[in-house]
Amino acid sequence: MHVAELNIGRLNYPIDDPRMADFVNNLERVNAMAERMPGFVWRLIGDGSNGGALDLRPYAHDPMMAVNMSVWETVEQLEAFVWKTVHQRFYNRKAEWFEPMKSHHFVMWPVEEVHIPSVEEAKARLDHLETHGNSDFAYDWAHLEHIKLWMSQRCG
Repeated sequence: MHVAELNIGRLNYPIDDPRMADFVNNLERVNAMAERMPGFVWRLIGDGSNGGALDLRPYAHDPMMAVNMSVWETVEQLEAFVWKTVHQRFYNRKAEWFEPMKSHHFVMWPVEEVHIPSVEEAKARLDHLETHGNSDFAYDWAHLEHIKLWMSQRCG
C-alpha cells in the first residue's frame, strides 16, 4: 500500500495578488523537489502555468479554496519531504497566504500501489476525518505513533 494525502487551504488573497508572489514564485521549486524525493509517486497537477494545482478549484462554492494532493510510497517518505526540506520553511509561513482553518485541512489514507485518487475521493476522506476522527480509513499525523516530526516542527 501507498499513502495519499490531501491538503486544502483558503487563500488570503487572489493568486495574482502581489502578497501571494513569494508563495506562487516558489511553487515550482517546491513541487520539483517533491518529485525528486525518494518515495514520491504522483501529485495532482492542474492545467495552469504555476506548476501545481492552484488553477483547480474543487470547492465550486468557494473559488478561494486551493488543493494539494499527492501519493507517496510510505508515510515516512512523505514526512521527510514535509518536515526535512525547504517545504517546511514555506509551511511555517502559511499564515501569510492561507486563512486559519476551523476544520481539518489535511488528511492521509492508504491507497493501492496502482491507484491514483480523485479529488472527490480525497474530499470524502477529509470529510470522514472531520466527522469521525482518526481511523485507518482517514487520518492525520497524530494517528501515526511512529511519526513525530510534525510535533516538533509544525508552526503554532
